Amino acid sequence: MRIQEVIDEASALPVDERAHVIESLLQSLNPTEVDIDEKWAEVAQARLAELESGESEAIPGEDVFNKVRSRLKK
Repeated sequence: MRIQEVIDEASALPVDERAHVIESLLQSLNPTEVDIDEKWAEVAQARLAELESGESEAIPGEDVFNKVRSRLKK
């Protein structure tokens, strides 16, 4: 089967099935690494706890990007 035929057939699927095909293909390119995912989840939970306790303060994303852009212009 030619690649274009596969694409055409996949494109004809309902949206939820196309999403499943895409997710499966992406996972085949970048397999899940449970240890790494667990560590990222731990970091995210710790950061959320810091935010909720007031230990740290959130910075709006736009402020962060503006700061990075200004540094890159130098």
